[in-house]
Amino acid sequence: MSAPVSIGLIGAGIMGERMLRAIMAQSPELVRAAGIWDPSDEAMARIASELPQVARTADAAAVIAASECVYIASPPASHLGHARAALAAGRTVFCEKPLAIDVADSRAFVAEAGTRGAVNFPFASSPAVSQLQGWAGSVGGSRRIAIEVAFATWPRSWQADAAGWLDRREQGGFTREVVSHFLFLSRRLGGRLHGLQASVSFPEAGKSERRIEARLMAGDIPVTLTGSVGTTQKDDHNTWTLEGEGGAIRLCDWSLAEQRQPDGSWQRAPDALTQLEARPVALKRQLEGVAKLARGEPHQLATLEEALNVQEIVEAILAS
Repeated sequence: MSAPVSIGLIGAGIMGERMLRAIMAQSPELVRAAGIWDPSDEAMARIASELPQVARTADAAAVIAASECVYIASPPASHLGHARAALAAGRTVFCEKPLAIDVADSRAFVAEAGTRGAVNFPFASSPAVSQLQGWAGSVGGSRRIAIEVAFATWPRSWQADAAGWLDRREQGGFTREVVSHFLFLSRRLGGRLHGLQASVSFPEAGKSERRIEARLMAGDIPVTLTGSVGTTQKDDHNTWTLEGEGGAIRLCDWSLAEQRQPDGSWQRAPDALTQLEARPVALKRQLEGVAKLARGEPHQLATLEEALNVQEIVEAILAS
């Protein structure tokens, strides 16, 4: 049996800690945590208190040196610096989205990296997405996709500690943070994203967007997209719908696969999981993919090319 893949983590915020806990929950024969680093003393102290068995390194270079694969969960503007350092050291890279905030730099990085990296779009391992793929044949021809996202506030309540960058135009906003997932899903199931027409509203000076509207194509499938803040009482509400001549299927609130019935009602998959139930399942599958990535084996993770295509669309929406 192969030795466990050592994963080092750069960034100890919400996503970094979530991934660290997921690594520790897996079989020690699959993956292990090589160490974690964050420039925030407060974040490192939290890890020391809650997860004292995890090595805390002096800097990002020490994480890279200790790892086979480096998971990057720092703010977006720092992603490619860490990723290039990891690749230069012969490591593979598993990066949070977006790849970066500069599209030209991302294009250059993807050309440099080849197949030695992947991006953490959990829909690549989602049980609900697997269900949708199983149902997709029932939808028939003349397909179209509709994406709707809405938030009570931005950032969401559980992200308040990261508002310093999540609610700034430079790196944050719900289009980068949330809509990108549904664009990835459209890309994965439909094909390359292209043909964008969009509008965006920035009503608060210096803050991230509060409304977007867009039309584009996923392969040959038309996609409509709307997103807004302050239009729902929910922290986070979203639907991704694929409709055709033969019927419709959709993903609700991240993890609930539903199929439209002849009377127009929606029937949920009998084994549907809530987001809290589905997250550890998807993370386990993601980590299985990370182990394959590190070993140079085929995997289901979002490729750098897919992530770049999503980033190109996201940044074009925000520039519109």
